[in-house]
Amino acid sequence: TSEMLRKICMRNLVRKYCRGLTAERKVQLQQKVVTSAIFCGKKEGYLESLSQPFLDTRLKENDLNPKVLQLIRGEIIKYVTPVIKYDRNGFKARERLLVLTQSSAYVVEMAKIKQKIEYSTLKGISTSNLSDGIVVIHVPDDNKQKGDVILQCEHVFEVVTKLCMLANKQSVVKVVKGSLRFRVGSGKEGTMVFTAGPEPQVFKDKTGQLTVV
Repeated sequence: TSEMLRKICMRNLVRKYCRGLTAERKVQLQQKVVTSAIFCGKKEGYLESLSQPFLDTRLKENDLNPKVLQLIRGEIIKYVTPVIKYDRNGFKARERLLVLTQSSAYVVEMAKIKQKIEYSTLKGISTSNLSDGIVVIHVPDDNKQKGDVILQCEHVFEVVTKLCMLANKQSVVKVVKGSLRFRVGSGKEGTMVFTAGPEPQVFKDKTGQLTVV
């Protein structure tokens, strides 16, 4: 009887908690469950991220240039965040915005759309097991795409979670160790190396590889 009462009491407490959740809190928990499935025990900084709620967006829609809004009209903007994009050739760092809609991801420079990735064509999302904020968005090897997108994000757990949930492609996210390969374009590939060091750095080394410290 005692065991049965314990189970009934626990079910009642869980029911009371669930019924008391706001819509915003429910979304937060759903996102954190996805983040846990991807990163728990795999990437440094995950435990510290648990207490930090995800924001709906880092920038508002009216923070975007009107020309960009006109170019993506008809799509509902779900999330916008500042990022650093690294060129595929030379790895020069450039300030950009990552705009996620209900159907595509856009890399935006001021009033220009530099690259559009439709979620239906997205091949993968890669990040390292270290505490850096590098995210590589893998795209198809075709004439429509310039190559994979190399980004550095301040809120890496939030960005990857939002992206894979909107694309409905949680299974394509990989947390890699040591290095990863990315497509430069026209069938060519590059290598990115991850290593630990006293201070964070991202640079092109003597061998031509992108090194992330």
